[in-house]
Amino acid sequence: MDITSKATSTLNNKTGSWRTYIPSTNMDTCIGCGTCAKVCPESCIEMIKAKGTQKPATDYDYCKGCGVCATECPVKAIKMSIEKK
Repeated sequence: MDITSKATSTLNNKTGSWRTYIPSTNMDTCIGCGTCAKVCPESCIEMIKAKGTQKPATDYDYCKGCGVCATECPVKAIKMSIEKK
């Protein structure tokens, strides 16, 4: 029995619909360091250019709401809240 997944197979499995918590980033507080993107276990945070600096963009289709990004943010710009469905 092979329980391993093929590379990039997670792109076919949108997992964001079952999360309980959702991250939201305060772009005014964010310093654009990229820590959130580096620590995201699902790689669903991408740093994009915004107003001459880098800012995070979260792909909520794949975000599982684990909160690692919020825990590791050095300026606490990311807050986790219960997602209203």
